[in-house]
Amino acid sequence: MQIYKVGGAVRDRLLGIAVTDIDRVVVGATTEEMLAKGFRPVGADFPVFLHPKTGEEYALARTERKSGRGYGGFTFHASPDVTLEEDLIRRDLTINAMAEDDEQNLTDPYHGQRDLEARILRHVSPAFAEDPLRVLRVARFAARYAELGFTVAPETLELMRQLSESGELQTLTAERSWKEISRALMENQPQVFVEVLRACGALKVLMPEVDALFGVPQPAIHHPEIDTGAHTLSVLQQAAHYKQPLTVRWACLLHDLGKGLTPEEQWPRHIAHESKGLKLIKAVNERFKAPRDCQELALLVGEYHTHGHRALELKASTLLELLQSFDVYRRPQRFEEFIAACEMDARGRKGLEERSYPQADYLRGAATAARSVAVQPLLEQGFKGPELGEAIKRERLKALKAYKEASS
Repeated sequence: MQIYKVGGAVRDRLLGIAVTDIDRVVVGATTEEMLAKGFRPVGADFPVFLHPKTGEEYALARTERKSGRGYGGFTFHASPDVTLEEDLIRRDLTINAMAEDDEQNLTDPYHGQRDLEARILRHVSPAFAEDPLRVLRVARFAARYAELGFTVAPETLELMRQLSESGELQTLTAERSWKEISRALMENQPQVFVEVLRACGALKVLMPEVDALFGVPQPAIHHPEIDTGAHTLSVLQQAAHYKQPLTVRWACLLHDLGKGLTPEEQWPRHIAHESKGLKLIKAVNERFKAPRDCQELALLVGEYHTHGHRALELKASTLLELLQSFDVYRRPQRFEEFIAACEMDARGRKGLEERSYPQADYLRGAATAARSVAVQPLLEQGFKGPELGEAIKRERLKALKAYKEASS
């Protein structure tokens, strides 16, 4: 029995990056031998075991054969005669197909170290094209390592293009897709994930609503970058720069989908794109079964982001409606995330990345003013039921009018 560290643990150590997850492969062992040593089985599809003391994962060396469509269409074979090289060749990228023993002796049959040094993401073998999930994985790795200068090898991008055109991407489950998308959005350069998907034709298959934004112009006076797709990528980049949470990044990706529906004869204006985009945002949310908080914020940002930009001009009654829409009294964090998404939208414009966004503090102040209205005095005055609701609304409106006057 021989045990090796494999995949990301080896890759990141060689890159000088902190190693967080360690995967191990066991060569020359049987399931019975692992169980005899106290390992606990956890793998449903192939033999994976948890170490009896550390709880870390150990997988028996295995080969795989394509037996059906999609991510799950594989037959696995694990036995003591499967070699380390045979196990490594089934992996996605050469930089993930290296192994090392406890003395850090490297096994690198597919030149992963060479590709690490050249900053290339390259597939290990033609079998790469058998697994559609790898399109998303490579795009995610491109986003993760873009800051280090990594790019996707042309021949790998071509295989990804073939996969995108084959119909295999449609076999991915919403859960698998969302796992990769959400992880990619939380990388330091999430816009690269979208760029790579677009370059290989996968964006058109997975998110045609986002793909449709590229080539759609916006008024140069407001958007010096002009192209709506380029703007979306810039907004996403700003969200990462300011370390926004997943909810905000998802909303940033989807906030302008309505502009993809504008007839060409109306370009570069996009009248009512906020409301028109809601059905598209809802469709993307449902397609990937995004978490509820991500879904809700994306819809609210899509509908109200221009309200955020015009906050200082809004009437007190419109401000109140905005605050009510977000339920700022019970869910203040959601409104804070809305403000963040609006600020990222404003900063995601060419040459305007450092411009101040006074709307943010103004909106926070408005929320504070509305929340400051005390309910107890109204109860003491005898208001109850619907009348109480109307009384609270009147007092909040009065507070917002006073706030506007004090701010002007």
